[in-house]
Amino acid sequence: MNSPSRFTERLPFLPDRPLVRYVTTAALCLFAFWLRWVLDAAFPPGYPFLTFFPAVILSSFLFGPRPGVLAAILCGLFAWYVFIPPRMAFAFDHGTLTAMLFYTGVVVVDIALVHFMQAANHRLHCAREEVRALAEERRQLAERAELLFQEMQHRVGNNLQMVGAVLSLQMRTLTEPIARRALSDAAARLQVIGNIQRQLYHHDGRLVPLDRFLGEVCAKTMASSARTGITCEVEAQEGVTLRPDSAVPVALIVTEAIANALEHGFPDDACGVITVRLERRQDDVLLRVEDDGCGLPPGFDPVSAQSIGLRISRILSQQLEGQIALENGERGTRMTLELPLSRLAVNT
Repeated sequence: MNSPSRFTERLPFLPDRPLVRYVTTAALCLFAFWLRWVLDAAFPPGYPFLTFFPAVILSSFLFGPRPGVLAAILCGLFAWYVFIPPRMAFAFDHGTLTAMLFYTGVVVVDIALVHFMQAANHRLHCAREEVRALAEERRQLAERAELLFQEMQHRVGNNLQMVGAVLSLQMRTLTEPIARRALSDAAARLQVIGNIQRQLYHHDGRLVPLDRFLGEVCAKTMASSARTGITCEVEAQEGVTLRPDSAVPVALIVTEAIANALEHGFPDDACGVITVRLERRQDDVLLRVEDDGCGLPPGFDPVSAQSIGLRISRILSQQLEGQIALENGERGTRMTLELPLSRLAVNT
């Protein structure tokens, strides 16, 4: 379907070889004259220009308006001298002048129409090339923006992890257990944030769905804990995507819940399963982190607990306009986070 369009866009042919165009035009006129001469007996009287019109149109179509004008002149002279009575003479009677005026009007219209068509094709071709160039430029800009975005994400993650490493080095110079624990927790959280920053987006800049995002967060947390005999499973509804300003706090809350389960739910190298569940409901998004460990100790009050991790989780849940709860489940401990639907990405 595109071949005729591409053919007409290349017209007129041989723009940089005028001699070839004019010689070919003259040859078309001679062929039209020969054909008219051969078929003269088959034509009724009054058709002197019958084979010359196609020669004029074809010359204009293939080589442009100037070769078309040359063809019109040559064919007109051939028809006037040979095929308009009295033959073999340039007569100037009323009938001859009328025929030549008719011929002139027809060829002028033909040449003009062909010229306007080719000019329109040329403008269309230029417009297509501009659109193609703009599309290519846009594609290149998109690729550059994607590379810059990825570089920014990696640099942010690297910088956060570098700060965490500096805190870890600083921790080695301290002897106070509380200070060492505080710096250790801060360094670990910075490492987590750095990992989250890397995992938050696809390579093309789109947000990662929460089911995949949680899977990566859980895998990183379990790998950093180096605990054996404990598995972390993710049961997440597909197609749920959080806003960028909500994904990082949610990941920190989940990381804190898994860390608490590892530390308090499975003491003394106990084995077990940690399950992260995600469900989008009609009015909210429900996220649960459950384990089958030993559960909360008797008399433990999560609301009044002074654990830094729990306090951070409560603050983050308030920022998310959500509700967080820590309680004993059917077998172990269960952390529940309810998020409003306003925290979802717009296209979810």
